[in-house]
Amino acid sequence: MVAWEVTRSCNLACVHCRASSVSGPYEDELDTTQCFKLLDQIVAFAKPVIILTGGEPLLREDIYDIAAYGTGKGLRMVLATNGTLVTEEIARKMIASGIQRVSVSIDGKDAASHDAFRGVPGAYAGSFRGIETMKKAGMEFQINTTVTQMNLKQVPEILQMAMAMGAAAHHIFLLVPTGRGREMADQAISAQDYEDTLNWFYEAGLTSPIQLKATCAPHYMRIVHQRGGAKKQIHPHGEGSPLQAMTRGCLGGSAFCFISHTGQAQPCGYLEIDCGQVKEKDFREIWEHSPDFLKLRDLNLYGGKCGQCEFLKVCGGCRARAYEATGDYLAQEPLCIYEPKRKTRLHTK
Repeated sequence: MVAWEVTRSCNLACVHCRASSVSGPYEDELDTTQCFKLLDQIVAFAKPVIILTGGEPLLREDIYDIAAYGTGKGLRMVLATNGTLVTEEIARKMIASGIQRVSVSIDGKDAASHDAFRGVPGAYAGSFRGIETMKKAGMEFQINTTVTQMNLKQVPEILQMAMAMGAAAHHIFLLVPTGRGREMADQAISAQDYEDTLNWFYEAGLTSPIQLKATCAPHYMRIVHQRGGAKKQIHPHGEGSPLQAMTRGCLGGSAFCFISHTGQAQPCGYLEIDCGQVKEKDFREIWEHSPDFLKLRDLNLYGGKCGQCEFLKVCGGCRARAYEATGDYLAQEPLCIYEPKRKTRLHTK
């Protein structure tokens, strides 16, 4: 997967967002020609899912051209939006451009809690208007929820809302306190709440009629294996496991790449290290030869209890949280209560 921040401009001011401002435009964003060139470079050697994100990607006038270009190259193009800007015309344009799924973030069970998180009164109502508009147009959508102390107890209700409104999936994101998210670091849930939430999410996935996926929550894959594996979580509609797209908890630098609005390649949006500039280097060269990517792929380099853990291959720990806590992205995950059974370093090759 490639998550591509096509713009940092946004119409909201969400407290957890990696972007630092509401307005725009921002200098040095890739223009249309540069966007097409990047897609050419990607498709020359791989066919990842391309997540068009932001900021608010719908603020780019050429977003439909970018999506259509990627679609024409055989890429699965999806888009992340807050939903407030979606009109019937925009929904038609998204479908015509080949966008196959849209994610909308809902972070509270009601307007008061969601709008407090999003920083703009009316955001909740606007998101639901956008969802209803997309539903009528026939656009598949999913609900994303960032889990914090503010909404921890509301997540089961948000899942019920997602199912009731006809979402194809519900993805939860565990807060990573980097960027503007540092301002709400005190809202990060505890390690025990983290563990309890992921165990609840696993159990919900046993009977959920929609796909469930935990992101920025690598421990989830450890819990899945501890509790019997993905085989137990069979999608009711026969589409296979909801974990079918997941091979490891933290995919940063190994199966996932983030590209910033200026073209900086990173392991993920929360681990803001420069692995290469797509304006200066071919994307394949960055992906295959970046020293940071190569380090992240070598599990023998992982430190602390992560390096000793028997679940390292399926979990990996959150590299962004490790970096924020210690300055070393190969250090142990700071929000993990699991103690490895072994006390010696694993050799993963």
